Amino acid sequence: MFKKLLLSFTVVAISSSIFAQIYVAKTCEVSFFSASPLENIEAIAKAPKTFLNTSTNDVQIQITNTAFMFEKPLMQEHFNENYMESEKYPNTIFKGKINEKVDFTKDGEHKVTVTGKMSMHGVDKDITINGVVKVKAGEITISSTFKVHVADYKIKVPSLYIQNIAEDVDVKLNAVMGPIKKN
Repeated sequence: MFKKLLLSFTVVAISSSIFAQIYVAKTCEVSFFSASPLENIEAIAKAPKTFLNTSTNDVQIQITNTAFMFEKPLMQEHFNENYMESEKYPNTIFKGKINEKVDFTKDGEHKVTVTGKMSMHGVDKDITINGVVKVKAGEITISSTFKVHVADYKIKVPSLYIQNIAEDVDVKLNAVMGPIKKN
């Protein structure tokens, strides 16, 4: 009996690992938009490090803060030096887990929530964000739109600029994922 149980467990474990893979972003963009009465601020970072483990539903995204590109160079300078303090805090990292069961072996679109920890500006905060996972022909696209409350991450806005920067910033993520090739 024990041998049959052990054999059954081994078969299930092997078949699970055949379908589970680590996916990495082939393309990825993270952007943010801050609407305010005096000035809108928009920036985009291309190619953040993004990973998805289909066996554990783990998602990880790492953005180098200096990778955000702005319309005006002065905005980029202020973002990195005054607000994000990018020399001191060079990266923003999100590590989370997709809460819903997603069959990554079948084409389809799935609304999901992802719960995890956002590490930004020296602050770790538990968050849950909504997203969409699309599976098509072995390629996985993940996308999300959510808000970040600037004060939650101890990002200080001088009173002189309070009219220039929104308290809540809209963030968008779009990543096209492909499996890591095994040699």
